[in-house]
Amino acid sequence: MSEATLPRRLTILGSTGSIGRSVLDVVRSLPDRFDVRALAARANWRELAGQVREFSPKVVALFDTTAAEELRTHLAGEPVEVLAGEEGVVRVAEHGESDMVVSAIVGSAGLAPTLAAVRAQKSIALANKETIVMAGELVMREAAKRGVEILPVDSEHSAIWQAMSAGKPEEIARVIITGSGGPFRGLSSEELAHVTPEQALNHPTWQMGPKVTIDSATLMNKALEVIEARLLFGLDVEQIEVLIHPESIVHSLVEFVDGSVVAQMSTPDMRGPIQYALTWPDRFECPAPRLRLSEVGELHFERPDVGRFPAVELGFEAARRGGTAPAALSAANEVAVGTFLDGKLRFTDIASVAAEVMKGHRFVERPTLDDVLEADRNARAAAAKLTAQRGI
Repeated sequence: MSEATLPRRLTILGSTGSIGRSVLDVVRSLPDRFDVRALAARANWRELAGQVREFSPKVVALFDTTAAEELRTHLAGEPVEVLAGEEGVVRVAEHGESDMVVSAIVGSAGLAPTLAAVRAQKSIALANKETIVMAGELVMREAAKRGVEILPVDSEHSAIWQAMSAGKPEEIARVIITGSGGPFRGLSSEELAHVTPEQALNHPTWQMGPKVTIDSATLMNKALEVIEARLLFGLDVEQIEVLIHPESIVHSLVEFVDGSVVAQMSTPDMRGPIQYALTWPDRFECPAPRLRLSEVGELHFERPDVGRFPAVELGFEAARRGGTAPAALSAANEVAVGTFLDGKLRFTDIASVAAEVMKGHRFVERPTLDDVLEADRNARAAAAKLTAQRGI
């Protein structure tokens, strides 16, 4: 980030979630380098009100219209515009005074505002997997047409991005995406069937929102990351591998044609990859704790057990098929995870519901945005029907 462009003007979509709060932590640590111009969230108006008072954005939005009205009343007299609904969040994403949009809204709700930000020619710091999983070919094509940079924030994709700089794209033989394996790596299939939401939300190394934490426990997060890596980096599916790495120190690796393997390593703290995306191509002191390998002691790697965690293979299948298959997988998973968190579905049924929806999905090979949105709606309806049938 050159001195001429300072401070970088930010819009943060999903500012009250775990990623959004970490973004604001990075902003606090580098106050001269960032200026928060706009914020958006789903419904947490109280936290958003505190962020408005601390960071003084020009405009904010909440998906929840009732929460937006509460916020408007609470901030009466403050010099900030409060918008509501998806239309309001899209307007925030397009906000003319921002240079970069951090896309951190969880789930499919992040697609429309992220696409709007791309079309408004904002740089995108991307933490929302579903935007690329659902409509990656469309989004990447739109970004290329408009000269928009999409900078990955996920720790795995940030690691790939950083490691790839050691060689040329045509010299990459393989990309290895790592994952902690979640809290149930050692459980049997029978034990997995009795996992409760409370147990699944207790991740051993990362602090994340509920949906992402459950995806980590089922390994669906690795499935979505395979799809995302293929599209973000222009890889063949056969070039991508997944390994379980419980220490969460090596965030991903890139193997080159000469056999050299470059790994990106750091403590499991999202502020590192967030700051790298926000300050790229420069590096600065970061609030995340430093890595001390002598204290870590040992690093372990193993292949995922796809018998007990079948979600991983669903990701590879959807990535190979492309088209609307990833959108169907993502939507079905989102419904199943929500039903599990409500205590109405078994943990092991999350992946099996997604698999069944994928099997019955009406596939479109070269989808328009309307095709993607229809695939999303149909997959949600099919998943809702299946979860009702399998409910506990």
